[in-house]
Amino acid sequence: MIFSAPVIALGATLGTASGILAICGLSLLCKSCKKGISEKDQESDSEKTQPSVFHSAQQFSVKKSTEPIQPRTLLKFPRIYTPKPLVTSPELINSTGYTLETTDEPSVEITAVPDDSCLATDDSDEVFIFPRQGSKEAFSISEELKRKTAASNTAPNPKLHFSLRYNTQTLELHVTVIEAENVSARQGHDCYITGHLTTKSGRSEALTSIRRVTPHLLWEETLVFPLPEGYGIEGEIALSLFNCDKFSRHTNTGVMRFKLADVSMLSDADCWVDLQPPKQDPAISVGEILLSISYLPAANRLGVVVMKVRSLQSDKLKDVIDLSVKLALKHQSTKLKKKQTRRVKHKMNPVWNEMMMFEVPHELLSQSSLDLEVLNQACVGDVQSLGRCAIGMQSTGTGLQHWQQMLNNPRKQLAMWHPLYE
Repeated sequence: MIFSAPVIALGATLGTASGILAICGLSLLCKSCKKGISEKDQESDSEKTQPSVFHSAQQFSVKKSTEPIQPRTLLKFPRIYTPKPLVTSPELINSTGYTLETTDEPSVEITAVPDDSCLATDDSDEVFIFPRQGSKEAFSISEELKRKTAASNTAPNPKLHFSLRYNTQTLELHVTVIEAENVSARQGHDCYITGHLTTKSGRSEALTSIRRVTPHLLWEETLVFPLPEGYGIEGEIALSLFNCDKFSRHTNTGVMRFKLADVSMLSDADCWVDLQPPKQDPAISVGEILLSISYLPAANRLGVVVMKVRSLQSDKLKDVIDLSVKLALKHQSTKLKKKQTRRVKHKMNPVWNEMMMFEVPHELLSQSSLDLEVLNQACVGDVQSLGRCAIGMQSTGTGLQHWQQMLNNPRKQLAMWHPLYE
């Protein structure tokens, strides 16, 4: 019992010492393992950083900075084209009163305006000059444009040069079409002359070859009409000028008529006559269409309300009735836009009340027009034309009257009936 306490204390001391030694050994072992792992990582990193095909041997150092980075713009400032001097004539430059002043200011002020409102460049493009509002140049140019527009609206009628001769041996009337002038290309770029001889015994027709529209057309072709009874009988001869376009549409743009009794007076004489616009007979119209039109100058919009159609007379309406109206806005002879109403079935007097809007600048109204056509769809793919009419400054009758009323009364709806012709 005396030695038991010291033995126990000695055992505890030895146990504590062995535990401390074991802990120290473990810590050394862990350090050695970590050192070996770090050396392997350094070797692998050095292998990765060795120069190769994909890695450069040059090392880059990245420095941190707290200064804000400004983005670099990729857009370049647009180049400004200043107008060239308008006065470049050597006669003006060499004159004593002409001085050329230079200035450092970027803006260039135009001090001279040419007489023409548009200039042609080498590429045949039109360059329009718009002077300052309120200036004398702007007033003179506007007056010049108005004068040219008025002159275009009052274009002269076509003129026809022809001669007559009756052949007593063959009993034929020879009408020689020599030439024509003032022929417009609005209705088509090709034209020809037709002749109709109407007597009690019947009607005969002859026509010339087709010519391209030019300021001066030359035919020198003879139209032959058989006339065995002689020119002393009652009858009439009509010479008409027709324009045709690429869609094979033939439009009568002028006509002249004379009696057979006048052949003796006109025989072997050169005759110049003004062709008059053809007159449409209301008795042969195939129906009527009610339209309402208005123009809003602030929005440059032309509003057309297709209201209804009545008194349609056509043999094409026997089997199927499926009616619609097609509208086409034209500037001179060019079609700008087309629109069409919905289809109405089984009604001889259909009602639509549909409004169509077209964007038309005010300065183009005098040379614009509307073409309307009533269509009947007999079956799929078979659309038949029942009648048509035109509204504009180039039209006649109610079409011209309605358009003029619209120009004189802006922002006001104006309705009018228009006859339809085949």
